[in-house]
Amino acid sequence: QGQLLESGGGSVQPGGSLTLACVVSGFSVSSTTLAWFRQGSEDERAAVAAIDMDGERVYADSVKERFTISLDGAKNTLYLQMNNLKPEDTSMYYCASTLVPARDVLRLTQTLVWRLINLWGQGTQVTVSS
Repeated sequence: QGQLLESGGGSVQPGGSLTLACVVSGFSVSSTTLAWFRQGSEDERAAVAAIDMDGERVYADSVKERFTISLDGAKNTLYLQMNNLKPEDTSMYYCASTLVPARDVLRLTQTLVWRLINLWGQGTQVTVSS
């Protein structure tokens, strides 16, 4: 069983930037789909971005043109570069792995999120406020 360990969260003002990192252990970042989710209501997590084995990257409409997902194979680490942050980006952000292709991750219903995401990190808090 692998492990995902996030870091990089914090508090920033609107318009600011943060880079989240997710160190992957127990398997290669190139062997599966990796994604970033953020917490909604108590039992809901929404996909923000995903990248898969074919290199396909997808983004939620709310973060397109502002967030960039990437991998560093040498460090076995997933990143999320977040620019022009808005107060509505405030949330707990989770790294996740799944066998679902990236293009389908954003389409998962909440029930399927809990069923098809096979590994979660512990989360890192992002707060955007003035």
